[in-house]
Amino acid sequence: MIGHCRRFSLSSPFVASFSRSSCTSSTSRPLWSPRKFDPIFFARPKSTIARDRVEYNWIKGVETLEEYVPGGYHPIMVGDMLHNRYYIVDKIGSGGYSTVWLAHDTVFKRYVALKVNTADALPREATVLRSLSTPRSSTSLPHQGPDLVPILLDQFEVQGPNGTHTCYTTAPAQCNLREISFSRLFPLDVARALCYGLTQAVVYTHSQGYVHGDIHLNNVLIKLPSNFHTLSVKELYEKYGEPETVLITRCDGKPLPPNVPAKAVKPLFLGKYAETLTLADVRPLLSDFGEAFAPASEIRLGKDCHTPPAFRAPEARFDPQGPLTYSSDVWSLATAIWEIVGMKPIFSTDIMPEDETVAQHMDVLGPMPQEWWQRWEGRSKFFTEDGRPTEAYLENRWPPFEESFEIDIQKWRRKWRGVIEEEEKAVFLDVIRRMLAFRPEERPTAEDVLESEWMIKWALPD
Repeated sequence: MIGHCRRFSLSSPFVASFSRSSCTSSTSRPLWSPRKFDPIFFARPKSTIARDRVEYNWIKGVETLEEYVPGGYHPIMVGDMLHNRYYIVDKIGSGGYSTVWLAHDTVFKRYVALKVNTADALPREATVLRSLSTPRSSTSLPHQGPDLVPILLDQFEVQGPNGTHTCYTTAPAQCNLREISFSRLFPLDVARALCYGLTQAVVYTHSQGYVHGDIHLNNVLIKLPSNFHTLSVKELYEKYGEPETVLITRCDGKPLPPNVPAKAVKPLFLGKYAETLTLADVRPLLSDFGEAFAPASEIRLGKDCHTPPAFRAPEARFDPQGPLTYSSDVWSLATAIWEIVGMKPIFSTDIMPEDETVAQHMDVLGPMPQEWWQRWEGRSKFFTEDGRPTEAYLENRWPPFEESFEIDIQKWRRKWRGVIEEEEKAVFLDVIRRMLAFRPEERPTAEDVLESEWMIKWALPD
């Protein structure tokens, strides 16, 4: 672990999601920003912010301060004690519907990740985690599934000035894969093992009857070593630094209302960077089940999919009234595997109209189903009626599949971390291409992916 690497620009190794106010501030120190993953990709879909509400000077890397309103975040400060048990040690991060804190459990003498939901949030994730923490006895568990998702430790409620907030605890993690892989490559053996572990987690989730619904690298964590819990709070601060706080101020200069904390806490970074990871560190955890659903008992329509566009299965766009299935996770899993192995995502994560993402799908993967093509009203901006790129779009085309592999993966591995040989390349591209089939019914299951030649022959750790 990197000692004294105190703060990080991404907001959470538990749930990563951020937004910003329209006003500016000089109160926060400059930090680098990763891969152009704009906050809007991970922001709360339906914000409580109204135009007539108070605006605060923006502080980089913290939650949306305007969400400290009735129905929104619960104000918390380092040193608070929640539920007469959990001492707040530091901030881990924030999401659109929660803040997440490193807390010390004074009963069991261990550290926990304490997630405090907004008052208007539904306790969906805790319900899913409780189910995943107690696997169905009739289910065969050959893939160590319960060890690859967060185990729900405790759940309770707190009352505050913004309402009643559902809280729950899990074991803390050191970082998410997005934040440690900016402009960096995992060693190839580590990348393979991470892909295998992530796929195991998806297989387990599906075996328990759930679609995750939001698979991307922000939601894939690396577990902390067990000896982390032996650190006292004082020793933790000595190793990682004291909590970093910034005074919260209003844009209009008026005093803060009582339902807003006096200070914002920047998230603590406990991790290590991609190139320094070893196989011993490969303990992945699939997190953030706030978008999860059980297809057998709940219909999730394509139009209600909140997966960021770069990782979202295309049926969400072209069959908005159709139910999402396990196959939507398989598409997102393919984009995650590609990015773990390489340097760049297979589809752009820049802010852009949704039609541009659709055009990239065609650039990389070829023609979409004919009925989708006819339904796509924006196609003339990018393609002629026979599917050829327009002159205006030609220079902005995304590389086709094998060329994308060369640009996103092989070029960087050739330079820094060793190439993927032809035999492995062939089976890797085969499984990814099948996972990215336009029609969801044509994709392999997650278990099929886990049993693919690339997974068995190359990704499965020795």
